[in-house]
Amino acid sequence: MNHDGGHEGHDMAARCSMNMLWNTQIIDTCVIFPSWHIRSTAQFLVSFVVIVLLGVLYEYLRVLQQSVDAKIGEKLSKGKRAASPVSGRSTPERGEDAALLGGRRVKQAGYVVPTHYRALRAGLYGASVFLSFFLMLVFMTYNAYLIFAVIVGAAIGHYAFGGFVNFDNTSGKGMSCH
Repeated sequence: MNHDGGHEGHDMAARCSMNMLWNTQIIDTCVIFPSWHIRSTAQFLVSFVVIVLLGVLYEYLRVLQQSVDAKIGEKLSKGKRAASPVSGRSTPERGEDAALLGGRRVKQAGYVVPTHYRALRAGLYGASVFLSFFLMLVFMTYNAYLIFAVIVGAAIGHYAFGGFVNFDNTSGKGMSCH
């Protein structure tokens, strides 16, 4: 009777490595899910490319959101009146400060966005938030190669989709979570 653990002849399943320190491990790295378990160099290269493409997609979503907002604004500005700030005071007020200090709600200046456009904008925003948190989790593997893949994807996406600058747009977000 063999009492040395009974593992002879059995190939132990490789386990996911969960590093909380900077690392360059390739084999047995798990990316976000246990099912995304990298067991070979080829799987790692495919994972690297997928992460780069996700970074590019994130940048595309950001530009698409801005484009959709511009088109919606263009459609709404033709022949419609803009909503004006109303607070019940005769002196001009500034946004959030006025609402906080005056105890009154201040309507935002701009156009009322119809429901179908709001749904489209919300869907795009939700997709970009999901993707940004997903990329953050990839970054949190602390794997230098995977971090590099996120950065390369963001750079390629920014280069590919960031060919135009709108100097009137002050809400440009960087590669932040959302």
